[in-house]
Amino acid sequence: MPAMNMQISFLGAAQNVTGSSYLVEAKGFRLLVDCGMYQERKLKSRNWDPFPADPESIDAILLTHAHLDHCGLVPKLVRAGFKGKVYCTRATADIVEIVLLDSAKIQTEDVAYKKKRHKREGRKGPYPLEPLYTIEDAEASIQLLTGVDYEKEVVLAEGVVATFRNAGHILGSSSVKIVVTDGGEQRSILFSGDVGRWDLPILEDPESASQADYVVVESTYGNRLHKPTATIPDSLATIINETREAGGNVVIPSFAIERTQELLYHLNGLLSEKKIPPLLAFVDSPMAIRVTEVFRRHPELFDEEARALLERGDHPCDFPGLTLSRTVHQSKSINHIRGTALIIAGSGMCTGGRVKHHLVNNIGREESTVLFIGYQAVGTLGRIILEGVEKIRIHGKEHKVKARIEKINGFSAHADRNELLQWLSGITEPPKRVFVTHGEPESANGFASWLNGKTGWSCSVPSYRDCVTLD
Repeated sequence: MPAMNMQISFLGAAQNVTGSSYLVEAKGFRLLVDCGMYQERKLKSRNWDPFPADPESIDAILLTHAHLDHCGLVPKLVRAGFKGKVYCTRATADIVEIVLLDSAKIQTEDVAYKKKRHKREGRKGPYPLEPLYTIEDAEASIQLLTGVDYEKEVVLAEGVVATFRNAGHILGSSSVKIVVTDGGEQRSILFSGDVGRWDLPILEDPESASQADYVVVESTYGNRLHKPTATIPDSLATIINETREAGGNVVIPSFAIERTQELLYHLNGLLSEKKIPPLLAFVDSPMAIRVTEVFRRHPELFDEEARALLERGDHPCDFPGLTLSRTVHQSKSINHIRGTALIIAGSGMCTGGRVKHHLVNNIGREESTVLFIGYQAVGTLGRIILEGVEKIRIHGKEHKVKARIEKINGFSAHADRNELLQWLSGITEPPKRVFVTHGEPESANGFASWLNGKTGWSCSVPSYRDCVTLD
């Protein structure tokens, strides 16, 4: 009997952090695990390149979670002919709908703005002045979403089965194990997705990895250790109180999914304990508001502490003085407020959205603070600000950076080096090979070397478009 032919191609997040996408081929069946958008400036052009695999030839897509760098190119594939099902957990499906519609809307608006500005300046943009996909493409993608339950086998094709397990990263996030059976031979490959952390607010802890022949593991923070999460409330209180004393605003670029809700949880606690005074606080992100509503629909995914708050009638994502800013008019009105306000706005890496307008109004004010609470990918505006530049360019204009720039690291929803090992500890028999992805080169290579030294496992860091036969 001929040996089973199974291959994996690394079509994204290979020695970089965004654009997650892996093509698995076995028994004539082709599936993608994740289909993410690139967000690093130097790699964004890949979003416009023809997809490395023919979309019409792909039979199914499995999404580990709803972050844009894991699901953001699904509408592009649908536009190019993909017609299969998109499998994910039910909470992920709810959030993916929000994320894709928001992405399509932002792209359409950005193109209209760029056309207007480029026409005024008499120049052409570096990319085609048309959106990557439209709202209609996003709506067509949403129709393909198929919700699944944790721990239940999903039959994708004869002899091809997938199982989703809680990854503890964001609401509904998963690791995915694919098992292929051909005759008497069986082969398995486990995709970590983005691994969360233990003892974080609201969500249950990650489920440890399961046994697999091959493992694809993320390494966003594979070469570092996080500060203890217990320091977050005190750090947050100090920054808020000092900025209030200075008379400025606290602008917090925040990811709409999970990070905003976790931040609201901490603010709720600080107010309850009177560690910060009552302040006007705004969630100025329509997407974050809609995601918070998804949280309300899925309390079954909350941990014991969050469920106890609910039982007392205190939702973990709400507190007195919080305003949900849904409209553009409401967003603009924030700029007329006198005194200190907490402005939580998307996007988390300052790549688009309403946070750019709040940066314009606060980055030049010495009394204001820009507080980062999440990972900033290389080349993003958030990373550029964090690196200490004197000037930044927003909406075609330069602005001097005078505001106080702060970062709280403990907020990360990504496992650090030791937590990744804790997740991998569920694998008791050495896998044939571990592929380390979703990390910048220093992080991915550092984690691969460290993991090999700790376990003796064969570890490698694939490059973009590498194709490996899983013998």
